[in-house]
Amino acid sequence: MEDSNLKKEFSNEDMFECYVLLTKDKRIISRTVCRKAHNLPNEIPRIWDISSFVRREKINFLSGLPCLLLCPGFENSHQEREWGLFLNFLRKYNKVAISKLGFYEIYILPPDENSEFDAGAVLYKMEKKLNGYSSQRHVGLDINAAEIASLPRCMDFNDAACRPIHPRIQSKKNSVQVMQPRPIGEDHSPNLMVKDSSRPGNSVGCVAELVDNSRDAKATKLEISIGMLYSKTAGKDIPMLSIIDDGHGMSHQDIVRMISFGHVQPEADDPDHIGRFGIGFKTGAMRLGKDALVLTQTANSRSIAFLSQSLNEGKDNLEIPVVSYRRIGQFMEVDTSVQNEAFAKYNLKIIKEFSPFDKYLIGEKAGLFSGNSTGTQIFIWNLDVWGSNYSLQWEAGMSGGSSFHQGDIFIRSRRTRSRPGQISQKVPLDYSLRSYLEVIFLDPRMKIYVQGARVKCRPLAKSLNNTIIENGIVMGRPVQLTLGRSQLEWEQANCGMFLYWHGRLIEAYKRVGSMVHNGDNGRGIIGVVDVTDLIDDGKGLVWVHNSKQGFQDCEAYAELEKWLGERADEYLDKYVDTIQLKKGNALYKPDHEWVQCDKCRKWRMLSPDFDSKTLPLEWFCYMKPFGGRCEMPEREVERGVITIASKRSGHNCTIDTKELTCELPQKPTGKSEGGGDKGSSSSEEDDDIQFFSKKRRLCPPRSCKKC
Repeated sequence: MEDSNLKKEFSNEDMFECYVLLTKDKRIISRTVCRKAHNLPNEIPRIWDISSFVRREKINFLSGLPCLLLCPGFENSHQEREWGLFLNFLRKYNKVAISKLGFYEIYILPPDENSEFDAGAVLYKMEKKLNGYSSQRHVGLDINAAEIASLPRCMDFNDAACRPIHPRIQSKKNSVQVMQPRPIGEDHSPNLMVKDSSRPGNSVGCVAELVDNSRDAKATKLEISIGMLYSKTAGKDIPMLSIIDDGHGMSHQDIVRMISFGHVQPEADDPDHIGRFGIGFKTGAMRLGKDALVLTQTANSRSIAFLSQSLNEGKDNLEIPVVSYRRIGQFMEVDTSVQNEAFAKYNLKIIKEFSPFDKYLIGEKAGLFSGNSTGTQIFIWNLDVWGSNYSLQWEAGMSGGSSFHQGDIFIRSRRTRSRPGQISQKVPLDYSLRSYLEVIFLDPRMKIYVQGARVKCRPLAKSLNNTIIENGIVMGRPVQLTLGRSQLEWEQANCGMFLYWHGRLIEAYKRVGSMVHNGDNGRGIIGVVDVTDLIDDGKGLVWVHNSKQGFQDCEAYAELEKWLGERADEYLDKYVDTIQLKKGNALYKPDHEWVQCDKCRKWRMLSPDFDSKTLPLEWFCYMKPFGGRCEMPEREVERGVITIASKRSGHNCTIDTKELTCELPQKPTGKSEGGGDKGSSSSEEDDDIQFFSKKRRLCPPRSCKKC
């Protein structure tokens, strides 16, 4: 179809518009605006999932079908990029995208190659006869209502029809505030949302609080992104942070507990949950922005809640609107067992009045819960500011390529935390969300995406060189420490212990022993320990700060510091201060390469000389080089061999052309990564052996004066 015909056909002012979310394999391509004529049934589905692509010449009946216009309605830069790739694919390969929507079959065509349009043409037909109509005839408004009702639709928030959308119209100011039945949390001052002293120390920690909730909900996939959304109150596009997971969701009682204040700390420690204080969502969300909306679905319910400083500004009592629905399959109705319909209608009106979410956008987001799926969606806007800008800085990144080019969310100040003995100012974990999420879990199983790009989790205990495992007893309780060297941390001049509680990172780069007094001592040495059993007084209380960003001062923590310091110093004395050197050419490579299956989420050990960077982004157990089955158990971390090189990227240190490989004085299990010079005899190797005294620097001799 020519662009001139499209322009003429869709220049009619009587055209109606509605939002449509275009997806492929349930992954979002882009939000779009569908322009439709009056004679198209109003119950058009709001989620279009593309089922197949067919070459255009194989479909000979397109010219006789009615036509719609599909315009871009991006929510963020990722969708803008995906929309362009989608249209280019259709145009380059002369393809037609097909989507089956109940009785309808939708055909999406790209604009002409030289077109000034950035929109696609949509043709549609009926799959089968209804009330005597032909399968290829456009069916108007006289379709049987019962048949139309069976079409798959998104959540119905009183939006029975698509009406004209005017997203740029400013809403009325100074709207009348109606005080209806007593809202949840009315006994608490709104100031509690902004003055809570237990809030996390920075924005990365705040997002981590929300990630904890997704992990507790047994989510297998989590998407975190910041995109632009039009706000009728601000009269412009504003950034909105979204956190979307596929966990088991929350019931009405669960969501009320999450948004309410004043819960008592539980009497027992739940090993299956990270969150236990009942304040993570409130303090985390209100630190990130002034307003937050939560949309959650379980197997038999759906709820929407609105926690807002904008709504409660100037009020004496806190008002938190909640609307809950009873769900039976795709049937949805207000849950009158927890609220009457009038109260639910009032709360929904408040949400639409004080947020960017009108009934169409709410329906669109709820439509992401396809079929019987469950999960939770959190949207935060009016983000915290930093001078004339926002505290958070976000980048869309590039498709593919190295992790350096992936999208990320940063703290704008790039400020690192103060730690005793620390000299490095390059600690990405302190200000990069992607870097933090790489190591947030001791045993990562959940797929996490930041700005549309997959986070490559980094299980620290599996990614060290010359790994040793120390078992000990602290205050009568067993503690296991994994120690080793990390090339990445050497380059960034970092070291220290990573302390996990319930498998979640609480404290990073904690310097112990001689590391505290010498900034370069132990450079690149990393320890990993889970202190869940130790940081417990035996009466149900745990010595972890509410923010989960550190430990409280207690005897158990003090004894742990002492034990960790002793083990770290022993490691330095035994494996670092005295090292046998011989020729080689390897860096501090991990003792073993590991890769995670995208189906069973188990970690598989690969041969030491295998380059894991050559593997595809999605890898499964049956693929090479593992070639096994998902049912096979994981292998444990094994001891390794030190391998170092004379050059390390990121530092201007040089040495003679000889490169060095270091072996332990006591031979551990496993083979040397670097190996010796094959052309040298054993006597020649013995001549090359040197020893470093304990008091000398912990790196090979070099020509530069500074390390």
